[in-house]
Amino acid sequence: MINSIIAGISIALNKEFGDSCKNYTEEVKQGLEEPCFFISCIHPTHRLLRGRRYLRENMFCIQYFPADEGRAKEECNAAADRMVSCLEWITVDGALVRGTGMSAEVEDGILNFFVNYDLLVCRAEDADPMEEISESVSAKG
Repeated sequence: MINSIIAGISIALNKEFGDSCKNYTEEVKQGLEEPCFFISCIHPTHRLLRGRRYLRENMFCIQYFPADEGRAKEECNAAADRMVSCLEWITVDGALVRGTGMSAEVEDGILNFFVNYDLLVCRAEDADPMEEISESVSAKG
């Protein structure tokens, strides 16, 4: 499920920022092409609500690395404004999911944008089918 949400985030960012801004989901040791995004789920939780219904809370941190280091704060603030609108609704496995709890902070010239994508899921029932049973009944006469 987390990978599907990451794909939805990546598609939404690509629609808003275009192909000039690459999206990364794995750590890059060298060769990070700026401007770019780094998408990671930082605190997923899974909680039973009732019966087979669960609440999955997925907190994401999307880091934006600006292209112009001289105007990094200005570029990060502009990116944060655009991210609020493009990440409010994303498509995950064909369904719309709303982002909540959005916040942003610029630290060391990098934007850290936080958003939650919480989902209610219903786990399929794991029932073993019964084997066949036969019974013979006779009446006393």
